[in-house]
Amino acid sequence: MDLDAVPITEGPTGLVVVASAEVLARVRDVLAAEYRLQVAATEAQSLDMATAATPAELVVMDLDAQSFTALAQQTAAVQDVTILAMAALAETRDSDTGNHLRRTQHYVRALARKLSVHPRFSAVLTPKNIGMIFKSVPLHDIGKVGLPDRVLLKPGKLTEEEFEIMKTHTTLGRDAIVQAEQAVGVAPDFFTFAKEIAYSHQEKWDGTGYPQGLAGEQIPVSARLMAVADVYDALISRRVYKAAMSHEDAVAIIAQTRGRHFDPDVVDAFVALQDTFHAIAIAFSDTDADLDKKSAYLQTAQIQR
Repeated sequence: MDLDAVPITEGPTGLVVVASAEVLARVRDVLAAEYRLQVAATEAQSLDMATAATPAELVVMDLDAQSFTALAQQTAAVQDVTILAMAALAETRDSDTGNHLRRTQHYVRALARKLSVHPRFSAVLTPKNIGMIFKSVPLHDIGKVGLPDRVLLKPGKLTEEEFEIMKTHTTLGRDAIVQAEQAVGVAPDFFTFAKEIAYSHQEKWDGTGYPQGLAGEQIPVSARLMAVADVYDALISRRVYKAAMSHEDAVAIIAQTRGRHFDPDVVDAFVALQDTFHAIAIAFSDTDADLDKKSAYLQTAQIQR
């Protein structure tokens, strides 16, 4: 991503505030580029590197088997870095830290693996799909780059009108991914999960969520997993404006909303995995330095408004 081409404002701490409309367009373009890289990696892997590629194939590509394997690995790494960079850009614009992305990825994967043997989920939660869902999780709030600072960075409670604007981050995120699909002319599986999570992670089991008011099985499985992971992390994480809730209290709150906010079976899996969730939260916990950096950014953004 070429930041030189994006309008920015530099604050007194040296941090930059990126124009959200421009960034949302950049997100779309980079997602399209990421898919092209994914295609290249898939084609490389389909040759099964050293064992499947014939000498003639490697000569045409001007690569030996070892170099070809290294190229495929590098391409896959670029995919992951691109996704995380785009997601981290969205995270810089609100009160979450970058570790939120890492924690929620691992929470969701733990839930997916636990539920992969459940008859209600086994068809969706295959090993391949779990891998794609894991990769998609950091994009869940990518639409926040399209929200105005007066709403996203407001320190107090949102008005009803402001909350309606906040809710549009789900649609903005989904739309950026859809536009990336249109740019490459295909709808790959990875984008399917990314759209589901970005668009539907704020839906509730009883139909009172947003943006569509979906209920029960209408909510995509990936989004149901994300919902539990996102709420748990919000509860147990320190923010510049609030202290962390205890792990035990967070588990109790999620358990109490079983069948209302969350899929009952997903909550049951969460409760069974609560020690795993706690371990992930500790492994990727926010440091004082993380929070100080976030506080400095938010102060700068407030000045810029």
